[in-house]
Amino acid sequence: MADYNRNINNGRRPGGERGYSYGEARRADPLRRARSDSGARPSGVRVTAKNILKIGDTKIRLGAFDYQFLMITIILVAFGIIMLYSASSSRAYATRDGDSLYYVKKQLGGLGLGVIFMFFFMMIDYHVLARISPIMYGAGFIMLIMVLIPGVGTTAGGATRWLFGFQPSEIMKLATILVVALYLDRYRANLGKFFTGFLPCLGILAAVAVLLMMEPHFSATILIVFTGLLMMFAAGAKYRHFGIMCIPVVLGGIAMVITSPYRLQRIIAFRDPFMDKQGSGWQIVQSLYAIGSGGIFGVGFGQSRQKYMSLPEPHNDFIFSVLAEELGWFGVIVVIVLFICLVWRGIRIAQKAPDMLGMLIVVGCIGIIGVQALINIGVVSSSFPVTGMPMPFFSYGGTALAITMAEIGLILNVSRQERVL
Repeated sequence: MADYNRNINNGRRPGGERGYSYGEARRADPLRRARSDSGARPSGVRVTAKNILKIGDTKIRLGAFDYQFLMITIILVAFGIIMLYSASSSRAYATRDGDSLYYVKKQLGGLGLGVIFMFFFMMIDYHVLARISPIMYGAGFIMLIMVLIPGVGTTAGGATRWLFGFQPSEIMKLATILVVALYLDRYRANLGKFFTGFLPCLGILAAVAVLLMMEPHFSATILIVFTGLLMMFAAGAKYRHFGIMCIPVVLGGIAMVITSPYRLQRIIAFRDPFMDKQGSGWQIVQSLYAIGSGGIFGVGFGQSRQKYMSLPEPHNDFIFSVLAEELGWFGVIVVIVLFICLVWRGIRIAQKAPDMLGMLIVVGCIGIIGVQALINIGVVSSSFPVTGMPMPFFSYGGTALAITMAEIGLILNVSRQERVL
């Protein structure tokens, strides 16, 4: 892409209309890079009609975000809130003093915060956000350490993942995407070198992974590391470097499974969940019962039977099973198509990004949402071993929803400065 340091002149619109003035064109450039060192009127770049900035042969649309991407997000959020009510109302009524809307109200609070985050990350230039991302990464790193301090972090279900009511791992997802994108953009010339380019980027991911595994938070570790590797692949990392890293990663994964009894039980249950359906296979067996009983059109909204104390975490990790039971294959296909459309629009935005930094930010944000949805669907359908992976937009969790909306805001931010293909 042509350098933004080229100059802007007045020019004319088609049909004889006068073009934007030099000052207007300078202000219209969101990257603020159209400068003239000599002070003379620049040349070579002009703003044409419909907020199109033309730089050589490249055209960039300014100020219009991707409405289709936003509409798909709104549909998924609304669908998720409705399904959360159906999946959680009976449990909330039984455990929260008769308040069947308890989880929904908490989720709406997270959504409200998420909308604020979305507008914040959508309106501030992503170049500015990337420059301050090391501060975000450092703050998240400190919070992950604080979680591990006895008496500070909150332990539940055998894991210490919470700090003052939220999970710092959610914040680290966003911070890691930004800081990895910044690193790959600044040092992409060294990315082809294993020790000076590829390995330092892995170090950014490994530092987070070590702290997450100490909680332990295996699903978040997988998600952050896989997303980081996806961004490195998109930036042009060499295949042989990924191949070199496969050996220690595979050996480390095998060691983690062997040395952890509950992970070993999950792998065994994945091979044949019905072999111990009252023990290690309970979760996936109940999930399969829910999916199988849904049929084509489901048993009806709110009519799930498995959510009544049979299906574990029906409002969280296994909410997709409730959806399949109540809405059937029809509802399942609708949700999958919505996620496919969201990822597809994200890929289109990444393709049109004005620079590599924007492209990598979109790849990271849409990648972490898409991979999370894929793993969740794979887990509840017994295609993957059981892991605590929530469903984006659907599963209960105010912090997770707020951070997901922030990621949506970043994608919309980049879409406001897209190249016109």
